[in-house]
Amino acid sequence: MPRRCPRSGAFAVVTVVTLAGCAGWGGGGVGGGGADSINVLMVNNPQMVDLQQLTADNFTAKTGIKVNFTVLPENDVRDKISQEFTSQAGQYDVASLSNFEIPIYAKAKWIAPMDDFIAKDAAFDQDDILKPMTVSLSSDGKIYGQPFYGESSFLMYRKDVLDAKGITMPSNPTWDEVAKIAADADGAEPGMRGICLRGQPGWGQIFAPLTTVVNTFGGTWFNQDWTPGVNAPEFKAAVNFYVDLVRAHGENGAPQAGFTECLNNVMQGNTAMWYDATSAAGSLEADGSKVKGKMAYVAAPVKETKSSGWLYAWSWSIQAASTKQENAWKFISWASSKEYEELVGKELGWARVPAGKRASTYENADYLQVASAFAKPTLDAISSADPANAGVQKRPAIGVQFIDIPEFPDLGTQVSQDVSAAIAGQTTVDEALDKGQQLAEDIAERYQAREEK
Repeated sequence: MPRRCPRSGAFAVVTVVTLAGCAGWGGGGVGGGGADSINVLMVNNPQMVDLQQLTADNFTAKTGIKVNFTVLPENDVRDKISQEFTSQAGQYDVASLSNFEIPIYAKAKWIAPMDDFIAKDAAFDQDDILKPMTVSLSSDGKIYGQPFYGESSFLMYRKDVLDAKGITMPSNPTWDEVAKIAADADGAEPGMRGICLRGQPGWGQIFAPLTTVVNTFGGTWFNQDWTPGVNAPEFKAAVNFYVDLVRAHGENGAPQAGFTECLNNVMQGNTAMWYDATSAAGSLEADGSKVKGKMAYVAAPVKETKSSGWLYAWSWSIQAASTKQENAWKFISWASSKEYEELVGKELGWARVPAGKRASTYENADYLQVASAFAKPTLDAISSADPANAGVQKRPAIGVQFIDIPEFPDLGTQVSQDVSAAIAGQTTVDEALDKGQQLAEDIAERYQAREEK
């Protein structure tokens, strides 16, 4: 079975937890292991990597179930999951899906409901899962996903850097205030930029934070009657603001920078601020982080709305075609359990617990001791996110950083490529969004035609 070492920051590796490989990532492939094994396809975010490292010595040792992991960057894993689950190939038993895909996949019957497993597994304690997460991972009254970690978004910043510059960060900043602070903090330390904002193409990359900016600027992908708003003045104002900000005061290599690249930039001391997922705070405050204890966290910046943070959950689902659903549930119930959070806290540090999914996490004294800087801002951000009312106008489908329709990933990704090109100076925002409007009009026509029938 071939093994590949990560190149250029893209950790496109296939791994098996019981084998050693490049830089500790492991190697191997899927498809073997017999009845007492499952194949898991997941994103390469830090919390997932921690899970990979802990599985063999804990879950497998206890249950005898071997777990074969395939770990890919976000854009790559989305493509592979889409191919696997739409074809119902059955190669993977479990995959990391989000609250965007799960309702859509459930309606298509590509994933299996979990209610029967939950009913037999009192130790899992479904009632402890935060209600917004359970709701967002359900369809037609049945639960199809369990969150591994949940998140909203907020603004992270180097308090020591701003203090040294005499800059005060508001607890509920506006985007105009953030832009000014980014300019003032640019160059505060050698090589430091004012802010990091995702510029990497992908509906789940640049358009995760950027759609929240669009929302709070008064824009929307679609109005309630399916009228597209991609090249509307508010949408253009938001994207021009974002592109201008990242070009003037953002990270080096911004057109290729996604979540992982911005996380590395902050941890290496190369940027003073970062607007992104609340889940990043655990890595920033973990033992070994150069910025541990130097960070502070405030609400997502706004303009026309009271709040603008997103709601997201990297979650586990079981492929409907899997022949190992019982073992798949055992893995999921362990990976999303209070027991697993305790294990991470004791083995790796409480700051690295995959939080944002259980109420009990925010009552755990050990967790709160190390997460005091970001626990309340995270819970507040998740609680204030409202997928049904994400902007200033009604929308035809729920979602904060996305529109929960099957066509959105393709639409968002295509538009993101041109917006990323605008950050690189290869096109203009107006040109990018005019092209996006045409794509959105095609989608709107299809939905309007369905509603007229």
